[in-house]
Amino acid sequence: MKQIVQDVFTNLPDEVIGCIVSFLPNEYSLQTSLISTRWRNLWNQILVKHGTIHDITTAVADLLANFDELDPLKRPRKLQFHFGDHNLLSAAIATNSKLLLDFSFGNKKLEREYQLEFNLNNQHFTYNPVPPTFFVKSLTLKSISYLTSEVASSIVSDLEHLETLMITDCCGLQSLFIESERKLHKLTILDCLQLKSLHLRTSKLKSFRYCGPLPRIWPESHFNLRHANLDFRQGLSCSDLKAQDFDETLLTIKNSEILTLCEWTFEVLIWPSISPLSGNFIFYKLKELWWIGNHEYENSIDALLSFLKLCPALKQVFVMIDPKSYSAPRFNSSLTEATEYSELEQLKLIKLMGFTNPMNEISVAKKLIQLVKGKPPKIETSCGSYLDVNE
Repeated sequence: MKQIVQDVFTNLPDEVIGCIVSFLPNEYSLQTSLISTRWRNLWNQILVKHGTIHDITTAVADLLANFDELDPLKRPRKLQFHFGDHNLLSAAIATNSKLLLDFSFGNKKLEREYQLEFNLNNQHFTYNPVPPTFFVKSLTLKSISYLTSEVASSIVSDLEHLETLMITDCCGLQSLFIESERKLHKLTILDCLQLKSLHLRTSKLKSFRYCGPLPRIWPESHFNLRHANLDFRQGLSCSDLKAQDFDETLLTIKNSEILTLCEWTFEVLIWPSISPLSGNFIFYKLKELWWIGNHEYENSIDALLSFLKLCPALKQVFVMIDPKSYSAPRFNSSLTEATEYSELEQLKLIKLMGFTNPMNEISVAKKLIQLVKGKPPKIETSCGSYLDVNE
Protein backbone atom coordinates (compact mmCIF):
# COMPACT_ATOMS: atom_id res chain seq x y z
CA MET A 1 0.00 0.00 0.00
CA LYS A 2 2.85 2.39 0.85
CA GLN A 3 4.41 1.81 -2.59
CA ILE A 4 1.07 2.52 -4.29
CA VAL A 5 0.69 5.84 -2.42
CA GLN A 6 4.24 6.85 -3.35
CA ASP A 7 3.59 6.01 -7.03
CA VAL A 8 0.40 8.12 -7.02
CA PHE A 9 2.24 11.21 -5.77
CA THR A 10 5.18 10.57 -8.08
CA ASN A 11 2.93 10.81 -11.12
CA LEU A 12 1.14 13.96 -10.01
CA PRO A 13 2.16 17.26 -11.64
CA ASP A 14 3.60 20.00 -9.45
CA GLU A 15 0.44 22.09 -9.73
CA VAL A 16 -1.68 19.30 -8.21
CA ILE A 17 0.79 18.75 -5.38
CA GLY A 18 0.62 22.46 -4.65
CA CYS A 19 -3.16 22.27 -4.53
CA ILE A 20 -2.98 19.38 -2.04
CA VAL A 21 -0.62 21.34 0.21
CA SER A 22 -2.98 24.32 0.14
CA PHE A 23 -5.58 22.29 2.04
CA LEU A 24 -3.19 21.62 4.93
CA PRO A 25 -3.01 23.90 8.00
CA ASN A 26 0.00 26.25 7.92
CA GLU A 27 1.74 24.53 10.80
CA TYR A 28 1.73 21.21 8.90
CA SER A 29 2.15 22.23 5.27
CA LEU A 30 5.89 22.91 5.50
CA GLN A 31 6.45 19.41 6.93
CA THR A 32 5.67 17.99 3.48
CA SER A 33 9.15 19.16 2.44
CA LEU A 34 10.47 16.14 4.37
CA ILE A 35 8.64 13.61 2.20
CA SER A 36 11.18 13.46 -0.62
CA THR A 37 13.72 15.45 -2.61
CA ARG A 38 11.03 16.45 -5.07
CA TRP A 39 8.78 17.89 -2.38
CA ARG A 40 11.75 19.67 -0.81
CA ASN A 41 12.68 21.21 -4.16
CA LEU A 42 9.14 22.52 -4.57
CA TRP A 43 9.44 24.36 -1.26
CA ASN A 44 12.94 25.64 -2.07
CA GLN A 45 12.21 27.23 -5.42
CA ILE A 46 14.06 30.53 -5.65
CA LEU A 47 13.05 33.58 -7.63
CA VAL A 48 16.22 35.19 -9.04
CA LYS A 49 16.20 38.85 -10.07
CA HIS A 50 18.79 41.47 -11.01
CA GLY A 51 18.65 45.22 -10.73
CA THR A 52 19.95 48.25 -8.86
CA ILE A 53 19.83 48.90 -5.15
CA HIS A 54 16.84 51.18 -5.78
CA ASP A 55 14.85 48.20 -7.12
CA ILE A 56 15.12 46.13 -3.91
CA THR A 57 12.05 47.58 -2.21
CA THR A 58 9.89 46.85 -5.24
CA ALA A 59 11.28 43.31 -5.57
CA VAL A 60 10.49 42.50 -1.93
CA ALA A 61 7.03 44.06 -2.25
CA ASP A 62 6.39 41.88 -5.31
CA LEU A 63 7.46 38.76 -3.43
CA LEU A 64 5.04 39.52 -0.59
CA ALA A 65 2.16 40.67 -2.80
CA ASN A 66 2.31 37.55 -4.98
CA PHE A 67 2.66 35.07 -2.14
CA ASP A 68 -0.55 33.29 -1.19
CA GLU A 69 -0.49 31.92 2.34
CA LEU A 70 -3.38 29.60 1.47
CA ASP A 71 -1.51 28.19 -1.53
CA PRO A 72 2.17 28.40 -0.47
CA LEU A 73 3.61 26.45 -3.43
CA LYS A 74 1.90 28.56 -6.08
CA ARG A 75 4.71 31.13 -6.05
CA PRO A 76 8.35 30.95 -4.81
CA ARG A 77 8.86 31.76 -1.15
CA LYS A 78 12.48 32.75 -1.69
CA LEU A 79 14.12 35.61 -3.55
CA GLN A 80 17.72 36.25 -4.57
CA PHE A 81 18.13 39.82 -5.73
CA HIS A 82 21.50 40.69 -7.27
CA PHE A 83 22.49 44.34 -7.31
CA GLY A 84 25.65 46.36 -7.73
CA ASP A 85 29.01 44.62 -7.84
CA HIS A 86 28.68 41.18 -6.22
CA ASN A 87 25.95 42.25 -3.79
CA LEU A 88 22.97 40.05 -2.99
CA LEU A 89 19.81 40.22 -0.93
CA SER A 90 18.36 36.88 0.17
CA ALA A 91 14.70 37.04 1.17
CA ALA A 92 12.65 34.13 2.50
CA ILE A 93 9.05 33.80 3.64
CA ALA A 94 8.61 31.32 6.50
CA THR A 95 5.55 29.98 8.28
CA ASN A 96 3.61 32.04 10.82
CA SER A 97 3.93 35.28 8.85
CA LYS A 98 7.73 35.50 9.07
CA LEU A 99 10.11 37.24 6.66
CA LEU A 100 13.92 37.01 6.62
CA LEU A 101 16.03 39.62 4.81
CA ASP A 102 19.74 38.77 4.69
CA PHE A 103 22.18 41.30 3.21
CA SER A 104 25.31 39.47 4.38
CA PHE A 105 26.58 38.27 0.99
CA GLY A 106 29.31 40.61 -0.23
CA ASN A 107 29.11 42.87 2.85
CA LYS A 108 32.15 41.55 4.72
CA LYS A 109 34.21 44.68 4.10
CA LEU A 110 31.42 47.26 4.29
CA GLU A 111 32.07 48.65 7.78
CA ARG A 112 31.32 52.34 7.21
CA GLU A 113 29.32 53.88 10.06
CA TYR A 114 25.60 54.48 9.50
CA GLN A 115 22.26 55.06 11.23
CA LEU A 116 18.90 53.31 11.00
CA GLU A 117 15.43 54.75 11.53
CA PHE A 118 12.34 52.53 11.51
CA ASN A 119 9.02 54.35 11.68
CA LEU A 120 6.11 51.92 11.88
CA ASN A 121 3.47 54.55 12.63
CA ASN A 122 3.19 56.39 9.32
CA GLN A 123 3.30 53.85 6.51
CA HIS A 124 4.06 55.30 3.10
CA PHE A 125 3.71 52.13 1.01
CA THR A 126 6.41 52.54 -1.58
CA TYR A 127 4.96 49.86 -3.84
CA ASN A 128 1.75 47.89 -3.51
CA PRO A 129 0.24 46.87 -6.88
CA VAL A 130 -2.55 44.68 -5.46
CA PRO A 131 -4.01 44.13 -2.00
CA PRO A 132 -1.70 41.48 -0.48
CA THR A 133 -2.99 38.22 0.99
CA PHE A 134 0.12 37.83 3.15
CA PHE A 135 1.05 40.17 6.01
CA VAL A 136 4.47 40.13 7.66
CA LYS A 137 4.16 39.99 11.44
CA SER A 138 7.72 38.83 12.22
CA LEU A 139 10.82 40.21 10.49
CA THR A 140 14.52 39.30 10.80
CA LEU A 141 17.08 41.71 9.36
CA LYS A 142 20.62 40.42 9.02
CA SER A 143 23.85 42.20 8.09
CA ILE A 144 22.50 45.56 6.98
CA SER A 145 25.34 47.85 5.88
CA TYR A 146 25.58 51.59 5.16
CA LEU A 147 24.91 50.66 1.52
CA THR A 148 21.54 49.04 2.27
CA SER A 149 20.45 51.05 5.34
CA GLU A 150 17.98 53.29 3.47
CA VAL A 151 16.49 50.30 1.66
CA ALA A 152 16.00 48.44 4.94
CA SER A 153 14.31 51.47 6.52
CA SER A 154 11.96 51.78 3.57
CA ILE A 155 10.97 48.10 3.67
CA VAL A 156 10.38 48.05 7.43
CA SER A 157 8.33 51.23 7.38
CA ASP A 158 5.93 49.58 4.91
CA LEU A 159 5.14 46.65 7.22
CA GLU A 160 2.12 47.96 9.09
CA HIS A 161 1.31 44.63 10.79
CA LEU A 162 4.81 44.03 12.20
CA GLU A 163 4.77 42.69 15.77
CA THR A 164 8.20 41.07 16.10
CA LEU A 165 11.50 42.52 14.90
CA MET A 166 15.01 41.02 15.06
CA ILE A 167 18.13 42.92 13.99
CA THR A 168 21.37 40.97 13.93
CA ASP A 169 25.01 41.21 12.81
CA CYS A 170 24.83 44.79 11.55
CA CYS A 171 28.46 45.87 11.33
CA GLY A 172 28.91 49.64 11.37
CA LEU A 173 25.49 50.41 12.87
CA GLN A 174 26.05 53.36 15.24
CA SER A 175 22.56 54.67 15.95
CA LEU A 176 19.14 53.00 15.86
CA PHE A 177 15.74 54.66 16.27
CA ILE A 178 12.53 52.61 16.30
CA GLU A 179 9.07 54.14 16.51
CA SER A 180 6.01 51.92 16.84
CA GLU A 181 3.21 53.04 19.12
CA ARG A 182 0.67 50.45 17.97
CA LYS A 183 1.96 47.02 16.97
CA LEU A 184 5.54 46.16 17.92
CA HIS A 185 5.53 43.76 20.88
CA LYS A 186 8.89 42.01 20.64
CA LEU A 187 12.32 43.44 19.77
CA THR A 188 15.62 41.54 19.55
CA ILE A 189 19.02 43.10 18.80
CA LEU A 190 22.00 40.74 18.54
CA ASP A 191 25.69 41.36 17.85
CA CYS A 192 25.51 44.92 16.55
CA LEU A 193 28.88 45.57 18.14
CA GLN A 194 29.35 49.21 17.11
CA LEU A 195 25.92 50.40 18.27
CA LYS A 196 26.27 53.48 20.50
CA SER A 197 22.72 54.83 20.67
CA LEU A 198 19.34 53.05 20.86
CA HIS A 199 16.23 55.26 20.90
CA LEU A 200 12.90 53.45 21.39
CA ARG A 201 9.47 55.03 21.01
CA THR A 202 7.61 51.76 21.53
CA SER A 203 4.95 51.94 24.22
CA LYS A 204 3.51 48.46 23.46
CA LEU A 205 6.79 46.56 23.71
CA LYS A 206 6.56 43.53 26.04
CA SER A 207 9.73 41.60 25.18
CA PHE A 208 13.21 43.06 24.66
CA ARG A 209 16.33 40.99 24.06
CA TYR A 210 19.74 42.59 23.62
CA CYS A 211 23.08 40.82 23.27
CA GLY A 212 26.20 42.91 22.77
CA PRO A 213 28.07 45.85 24.34
CA LEU A 214 25.69 48.17 26.20
CA PRO A 215 24.81 51.29 24.15
CA ARG A 216 23.15 54.43 25.46
CA ILE A 217 19.49 53.34 25.62
CA TRP A 218 16.67 55.85 25.59
CA PRO A 219 13.23 54.26 26.05
CA GLU A 220 10.98 57.25 25.51
CA SER A 221 8.04 55.68 27.35
CA HIS A 222 8.08 53.22 30.24
CA PHE A 223 6.50 50.28 28.50
CA ASN A 224 6.71 47.81 31.39
CA LEU A 225 8.49 44.87 29.79
CA ARG A 226 7.38 41.39 30.76
CA HIS A 227 10.52 39.74 29.40
CA ALA A 228 13.85 41.61 29.42
CA ASN A 229 17.08 39.92 28.31
CA LEU A 230 19.93 42.37 28.96
CA ASP A 231 23.02 40.40 28.02
CA PHE A 232 25.73 43.05 28.31
CA ARG A 233 28.53 40.63 29.18
CA GLN A 234 30.70 42.36 26.55
CA GLY A 235 30.76 45.50 28.66
CA LEU A 236 30.11 49.09 27.65
CA SER A 237 29.82 50.47 24.15
CA CYS A 238 30.09 54.01 25.54
CA SER A 239 32.88 54.40 28.09
CA ASP A 240 31.34 57.54 29.64
CA LEU A 241 28.00 55.88 30.48
CA LYS A 242 26.81 56.72 34.02
CA ALA A 243 24.22 55.14 36.31
CA GLN A 244 21.75 57.97 35.69
CA ASP A 245 21.94 57.23 31.97
CA PHE A 246 20.44 53.80 32.72
CA ASP A 247 17.57 55.06 34.90
CA GLU A 248 14.97 55.08 32.11
CA THR A 249 15.85 51.51 31.16
CA LEU A 250 15.67 50.48 34.81
CA LEU A 251 12.09 51.74 35.04
CA THR A 252 11.10 49.72 31.96
CA ILE A 253 12.39 46.45 33.48
CA LYS A 254 11.06 47.05 37.00
CA ASN A 255 7.87 45.07 36.37
CA SER A 256 9.45 42.27 34.33
CA GLU A 257 8.46 38.68 35.01
CA ILE A 258 11.56 37.22 33.32
CA LEU A 259 14.90 39.04 33.46
CA THR A 260 18.44 38.34 32.26
CA LEU A 261 20.99 40.58 33.95
CA CYS A 262 24.78 40.78 34.18
CA GLU A 263 26.41 41.14 37.55
CA TRP A 264 28.33 44.25 36.49
CA THR A 265 25.15 45.93 35.23
CA PHE A 266 23.63 45.70 38.69
CA GLU A 267 26.81 46.85 40.41
CA VAL A 268 27.62 49.80 38.17
CA LEU A 269 24.28 51.01 36.78
CA ILE A 270 21.41 49.82 39.00
CA TRP A 271 22.57 49.83 42.60
CA PRO A 272 23.94 53.41 42.58
CA SER A 273 20.47 54.62 41.52
CA ILE A 274 18.35 52.55 43.91
CA SER A 275 20.58 52.47 47.01
CA PRO A 276 19.16 55.75 48.40
CA LEU A 277 15.73 54.10 48.23
CA SER A 278 16.97 51.12 50.28
CA GLY A 279 14.18 48.52 50.28
CA ASN A 280 11.59 50.70 48.52
CA PHE A 281 12.66 49.76 45.00
CA ILE A 282 11.37 46.20 44.54
CA PHE A 283 11.01 43.92 41.52
CA TYR A 284 7.59 42.76 42.67
CA LYS A 285 6.65 40.75 39.59
CA LEU A 286 9.95 39.02 38.84
CA LYS A 287 9.51 35.24 38.75
CA GLU A 288 12.52 34.06 36.72
CA LEU A 289 16.06 35.47 36.91
CA TRP A 290 19.00 34.64 34.64
CA TRP A 291 22.14 36.02 36.28
CA ILE A 292 25.47 36.28 34.40
CA GLY A 293 28.60 36.49 36.54
CA ASN A 294 32.27 36.00 35.79
CA HIS A 295 33.56 34.39 39.00
CA GLU A 296 32.32 31.21 40.66
CA TYR A 297 33.67 31.73 44.17
CA GLU A 298 31.50 32.16 47.25
CA ASN A 299 32.61 35.72 47.92
CA SER A 300 31.84 36.78 44.35
CA ILE A 301 28.06 36.56 44.60
CA ASP A 302 27.40 39.46 46.95
CA ALA A 303 25.80 41.40 44.10
CA LEU A 304 23.49 38.47 43.35
CA LEU A 305 22.50 38.17 47.00
CA SER A 306 21.69 41.87 47.08
CA PHE A 307 19.57 41.64 43.96
CA LEU A 308 17.66 38.58 45.21
CA LYS A 309 16.60 40.57 48.26
CA LEU A 310 14.69 42.86 45.90
CA CYS A 311 12.68 40.01 44.29
CA PRO A 312 10.06 38.63 46.75
CA ALA A 313 8.05 36.74 44.07
CA LEU A 314 11.01 34.90 42.55
CA LYS A 315 10.43 31.24 41.64
CA GLN A 316 13.50 30.28 39.57
CA VAL A 317 17.11 31.48 39.57
CA PHE A 318 19.64 30.53 36.88
CA VAL A 319 23.22 31.47 37.77
CA MET A 320 25.52 31.41 34.73
CA ILE A 321 29.29 31.79 35.15
CA ASP A 322 31.14 33.18 32.12
CA PRO A 323 34.83 33.96 32.84
CA LYS A 324 34.91 36.17 29.72
CA SER A 325 32.12 38.39 30.96
CA TYR A 326 32.99 42.02 31.65
CA SER A 327 34.03 42.63 35.24
CA ALA A 328 33.40 45.83 37.19
CA PRO A 329 35.67 47.05 40.02
CA ARG A 330 35.42 45.14 43.28
CA PHE A 331 31.86 45.12 44.64
CA ASN A 332 31.10 46.71 48.02
CA SER A 333 30.05 43.78 50.21
CA SER A 334 28.45 46.08 52.80
CA LEU A 335 25.55 46.48 50.37
CA THR A 336 24.17 43.07 51.38
CA GLU A 337 23.87 44.23 54.95
CA ALA A 338 22.22 47.52 54.05
CA THR A 339 19.40 46.08 51.96
CA GLU A 340 16.07 45.46 53.68
CA TYR A 341 14.05 42.59 52.26
CA SER A 342 11.45 39.89 52.80
CA GLU A 343 12.73 36.33 52.66
CA LEU A 344 12.12 34.41 49.45
CA GLU A 345 9.07 32.20 49.99
CA GLN A 346 8.27 31.04 46.45
CA LEU A 347 11.71 30.01 45.17
CA LYS A 348 11.48 26.47 43.74
CA LEU A 349 14.65 26.06 41.65
CA ILE A 350 18.26 27.23 41.60
CA LYS A 351 20.17 26.18 38.50
CA LEU A 352 23.96 26.64 38.51
CA MET A 353 25.77 26.73 35.15
CA GLY A 354 29.39 27.12 34.11
CA PHE A 355 30.92 26.19 37.46
CA THR A 356 34.15 24.19 37.17
CA ASN A 357 34.68 23.43 40.85
CA PRO A 358 32.00 21.38 42.72
CA MET A 359 33.09 22.86 46.07
CA ASN A 360 32.44 26.36 44.76
CA GLU A 361 28.95 25.27 43.70
CA ILE A 362 28.21 23.98 47.17
CA SER A 363 29.46 27.18 48.82
CA VAL A 364 27.42 29.37 46.49
CA ALA A 365 24.31 27.23 46.93
CA LYS A 366 24.54 27.43 50.74
CA LYS A 367 24.71 31.21 50.63
CA LEU A 368 21.74 31.41 48.28
CA ILE A 369 19.40 29.21 50.32
CA GLN A 370 20.02 31.33 53.40
CA LEU A 371 17.63 33.82 51.80
CA VAL A 372 14.88 31.22 51.41
CA LYS A 373 12.05 30.88 53.88
CA GLY A 374 10.42 27.49 54.21
CA LYS A 375 11.18 24.44 52.08
CA PRO A 376 14.60 24.68 50.34
CA PRO A 377 14.44 24.84 46.53
CA LYS A 378 15.85 22.22 44.18
CA ILE A 379 19.48 22.97 43.32
CA GLU A 380 20.73 21.71 39.95
CA THR A 381 24.47 21.73 39.33
CA SER A 382 26.44 22.45 36.15
CA CYS A 383 26.71 18.73 35.42
CA GLY A 384 22.94 18.24 35.60
CA SER A 385 22.75 16.51 38.99
CA TYR A 386 20.79 17.78 41.98
CA LEU A 387 22.62 19.02 45.05
CA ASP A 388 21.68 18.37 48.66
CA VAL A 389 23.36 21.11 50.64
CA ASN A 390 22.49 19.36 53.91
CA GLU A 391 24.80 16.45 53.15
